[in-house]
Amino acid sequence: MSDQPIGVFDSGLGGLTVLRAVIDVLPEERVVYFGDTGRFPYGPKPAEEVLAHALEITDVLLDQGVKLLVVACNSAAAAALDTLQERLDIPVIGVIEPGLRAAARVTRTGRVGVIGTVGTIASGAYQRVADDLSGVDLTCAACPGFVEFVEAGDVDSDQVHVLAERLLAPVRDATVDTLVLGCTHYPLLARTIGDVMGRGVVLVSSADETAFAVRDLLRARDMLAPESESGSGAEGDPRHVFFTSGRVDTFRTLGVRFLGPEVASVEPWHWG
Repeated sequence: MSDQPIGVFDSGLGGLTVLRAVIDVLPEERVVYFGDTGRFPYGPKPAEEVLAHALEITDVLLDQGVKLLVVACNSAAAAALDTLQERLDIPVIGVIEPGLRAAARVTRTGRVGVIGTVGTIASGAYQRVADDLSGVDLTCAACPGFVEFVEAGDVDSDQVHVLAERLLAPVRDATVDTLVLGCTHYPLLARTIGDVMGRGVVLVSSADETAFAVRDLLRARDMLAPESESGSGAEGDPRHVFFTSGRVDTFRTLGVRFLGPEVASVEPWHWG
């Protein structure tokens, strides 16, 4: 099983921030990524619909023989992580708990903010994790519109900045000193978010912490890929496979921009 790939999925391109971290932390691993851009966005959808999407994508990745599943989408993790962990025989890791635990370690005042999609924030998933962490005073804010800008490739326009000023007001008014980017698309807006929040606020991305959790779990279960499997890091790494339910050309163009040269084979997926 150690030479089988890791499966990663997201509603679109945002999960590439998690994939970037996984590849950096575990360069010897092969990865299969599914971006459900054809049914994006997940944030406004009912939890039951997001769960159904997650189960369908999981079946696709299981057919690819993945040894571990990363739910690199906060909306999907909030709606489907528990179900997937109960049903699957392989390990399943989400992005919510690693990110908030990292923020709890970083904060100096205990005032932590979380921004996410409407669905993620309404699910209460971050609030439930915070209940188990001592000394964390959590303020949550939904940021509808952020994901759509990222998926369009617009991460630094005046329009994005104006939207950020309005949506980030609740966490800024709460004088948080640490802000969890509770959507895998949001690290791509880090410069704009940082400008609005100010230098005194630490931005925490779940990507690195999730990658570390993947590494630790694979190591504990003796499932790490043999070092001989390590690639050269050349452009268009053929070991990684990408599926998208949307436009292949758009995914490839933005994928190279957001992830890097590893985006080589992008295969279309059509839902029945």
